[in-house]
Amino acid sequence: MTNTKPDLNLPFVELKIKLQNKKEYVWDPLRKQYTRLTPEEFVRQHFINYLIRYKGYPEGLLANEVCIRQGNLRRRCDTVLYDRQLQAQMIIEYKAPYVEIGQETFDQILRYSMSLKVKWLIVSNGLQHYCCRINENGNYSFEKEVPDYINLGT
Repeated sequence: MTNTKPDLNLPFVELKIKLQNKKEYVWDPLRKQYTRLTPEEFVRQHFINYLIRYKGYPEGLLANEVCIRQGNLRRRCDTVLYDRQLQAQMIIEYKAPYVEIGQETFDQILRYSMSLKVKWLIVSNGLQHYCCRINENGNYSFEKEVPDYINLGT
């Protein structure tokens, strides 16, 4: 197993990793399966752990790799949070720690939000986390930190 995992700006979690054909796979508790351990997946697994254990997000309302349609194109949201009526409330987009978060990333997640009509967007590369709330007018404002689940207003 590789010992060169980056330090993230997230609480540490011991990931369940297995080696198969000289490649690392990590257990994804949301998809209930092993998935290839890429730098982006490393960030995802730490971030969903943070949401569930530290911010009170219900594991059963989070889903990874959610397919959406944008016109004739099929896209995938990295993680989506649903409310108890199974309406999408938040989209989370992950990047590898070495990927700088810029306008292109925000444009990507904003396009996804037009399809799902969510109230919250988060972008994280494991080092920097940006969270914004979208109001009824479609304008958004950045939050100082990721809100606890209880404070989302879902």
